[in-house]
Amino acid sequence: MWRALVFIGLLCLAAFGAVWLADRPGTVLVTFGGYELQTSVAVAAVALAGLALLLAMMWAAVTTIMNLPSRLSFASKARRRARGYQAVSRGMVAVGAGDPIAARRYAGEAERLLGHEPLTLLLKAQAAQVSGNRAAAETAFSQMMDEDETRVLGLRGLFVEARRRGDNLAAREYASEAVRIAPAAAWASDAVLEARCAEGDWRGALESIDRRASLGLLDKATAKRHRAVLLTADALDRAERDPDGALRSSQDAVKLAPDLVPAAALAGKILSHKGDLRRAAKIVETAWRSQPHPDLADVYLNLRPGDSALDRLKRAETLQRLSNHAPEGQLAVARAALEAREFERARRALEPLLEDRPTMRVCLLMADLEQAEHGSTGRSREWLARATRAPRDPAWIADGVVSNRWAPISPVTGRIDAFVWQAPPDVLVAPELTMSDDVTGDVDVEPKILPPIVPDEVAVASADESPQPAEPQPPEPPHTEQPKVETVPVPPADEVVLEPVKKDTAQEPASDKPTNDKAAESGQMRPEPVVFPATPPDVPKLKEAGGTRRGFFR
Repeated sequence: MWRALVFIGLLCLAAFGAVWLADRPGTVLVTFGGYELQTSVAVAAVALAGLALLLAMMWAAVTTIMNLPSRLSFASKARRRARGYQAVSRGMVAVGAGDPIAARRYAGEAERLLGHEPLTLLLKAQAAQVSGNRAAAETAFSQMMDEDETRVLGLRGLFVEARRRGDNLAAREYASEAVRIAPAAAWASDAVLEARCAEGDWRGALESIDRRASLGLLDKATAKRHRAVLLTADALDRAERDPDGALRSSQDAVKLAPDLVPAAALAGKILSHKGDLRRAAKIVETAWRSQPHPDLADVYLNLRPGDSALDRLKRAETLQRLSNHAPEGQLAVARAALEAREFERARRALEPLLEDRPTMRVCLLMADLEQAEHGSTGRSREWLARATRAPRDPAWIADGVVSNRWAPISPVTGRIDAFVWQAPPDVLVAPELTMSDDVTGDVDVEPKILPPIVPDEVAVASADESPQPAEPQPPEPPHTEQPKVETVPVPPADEVVLEPVKKDTAQEPASDKPTNDKAAESGQMRPEPVVFPATPPDVPKLKEAGGTRRGFFR
């Protein structure tokens, strides 16, 4: 539109000039070398315009001839560049398709046509990685370090190659350099944070979290939670050598995340040792309302050293009310009642937990209760046997790893705040840790079927042990339609569960073997008698401590 208006305007100016010259006739006289040329003004103007056009055409022809070599060279370079980028495109497709031969061919062609372009170096490095040539890949990434625009990309490639060959020190140096050059590089900040956590440098990890939050790489809620986790890790690391510093770190963690169980438990424990029972109880009660946990119950029941068992039972009842009769509250009451030798109170607390499938801790607590109230009987041994195949209680789980201890990072992926408190499945495939108890640093993992978690007091049979047969029983006199009584051996406590077999009571002969009293009183089907040997070979001995077995519930 604007071009048309400009063209029309120029035409108007030309017409106006022609009319102006026609209205003003005159002559133009040119004398040169004894010659005179006389013409009108209009003809002279047309001749001058034609001369200017001719000179312009001659100049254009001359410049075209002079620039012809450079134009031909530029066209050749343009064709080479187009072919080079086409090779880069095809090479990237070959890398994505996993075709190392085509990737190497296109990478060589792109390097020949384009030289050391950033995309060419990237294609060369990726083709070498697909082919498994790590040395060539590192060479390509090292060449990227020479250019400012590809330096961060080269650092990331060298970081990945260092991690693959297990050189964690070099990988950390590359990540630190990348953070210095490009602080917003998420992979570099993640790598630095992971390295500091693996080394136990919790203060340095806190600085990394603050830097990431300031750059917008973490939202406020996640940064707050991560700070609480790292402060808890710092407090646990300093608990023995610096109780005051550990208390400050744990209290800061509780302020950021009141429901973080390890922080609340540690803060309550240190405060109770210092005699500040009110603050300790408040911290533990707040965390208990969010997540009932046995560590919190242990701290709360032992806030004041020297209290009687009845005082601890009262505090356990307080926890039960605060948790709205959650299973952990019931277990805390049952344990405290057992220590106070309030057996009926302990049974009432455990009764709701026996309705479905009692967990391992419930079975062990029932075994403790039977042992304390009736001594070493068949019921106590039966509960111990049931504990070995009972559903497992909640534990700390992160990335398939089941642990009895909380850790700030995952031992497999290094992820912060990975451990959650939940019940593991009955059979769980998880990696086997080859690491220290602090669950930090790089680990080697190997798939393994995890066995059930058993307490220290229950004897664990080795893999080559087999169940011991029970003593043979004398045959009973034959008579018509007599039911068959099975003799069940008593294996080690962690291998076989004695499952009762229900049969019709009308055909069941009288027996004085241990039976289920509640089923017998109700007239329902009762379990078949189980024959126990006189001295079971592998029944674990219970530790006597005031009539109860402790250790697993401490």
